Amino acid sequence: MIPPDHPRYRSLVARERLAQYAASGIVTLEGLTAHGRGEAFDYLIGEKTTISALQAEKTAAALLLSAERPLISVNGNTAALAADLLAPLQEKSGARVEVNLFHRSEERIRKIGSLLADAGVRVEEGVAERLLPLSHDRALCLRHGIYAADVVLVPLEDGDRCAALRAMGKTIIAIDLNPLSRTARTASLTIVDELTRALPHITDFCTTLSRDEAGRLAASFDNRWFLSQALEEIQERLSHALD
Repeated sequence: MIPPDHPRYRSLVARERLAQYAASGIVTLEGLTAHGRGEAFDYLIGEKTTISALQAEKTAAALLLSAERPLISVNGNTAALAADLLAPLQEKSGARVEVNLFHRSEERIRKIGSLLADAGVRVEEGVAERLLPLSHDRALCLRHGIYAADVVLVPLEDGDRCAALRAMGKTIIAIDLNPLSRTARTASLTIVDELTRALPHITDFCTTLSRDEAGRLAASFDNRWFLSQALEEIQERLSHALD
């Protein structure tokens, strides 16, 4: 029982959810390690949405709204932490949702799909094919899903697939707490924020952005600026860490 007034409440709840879903086979043990690594970087940004992250989230909404075939790619950690946040984002952005896994099995695909469906997410179905230029199972995707998408939101991504998708001409939006990661540096747009903070902001912007403003934002962003701002915000926080 985690008391709501605990100063680490959100973090402890997330850890508990991941542990429960690891026991059920939705999250892998490797996924637990990845979450811990990200949480360490969340400390560096103060466990809050920074000014630059909020602007990146607004730009992400613009990209989704301006896309012809937007898609959200979901892995086990994303489903475990944010299934209930994906449904409203899908509704407001019009994006399709596809499950894509590194540690892939048909059982995991089924369990994650069921978890998402129970939360109100419409998950793409079909026979996955080896369509991406990768040697592991994240190469497997749906021809009418990831393969056909022009803009892909990839929360909690691994860098090689991000690079492969970029090489295919797709616009990739990453949510990654580490601004120095391969994913962050490879993505078209990187949101340096925690997943469950970022998704509601993107959803809200999908609701409030006009088509004209979305088009202007989608055509004029510079990911190097977002990454440099994130690093400056981390440096600023570290310089005052003991104040």
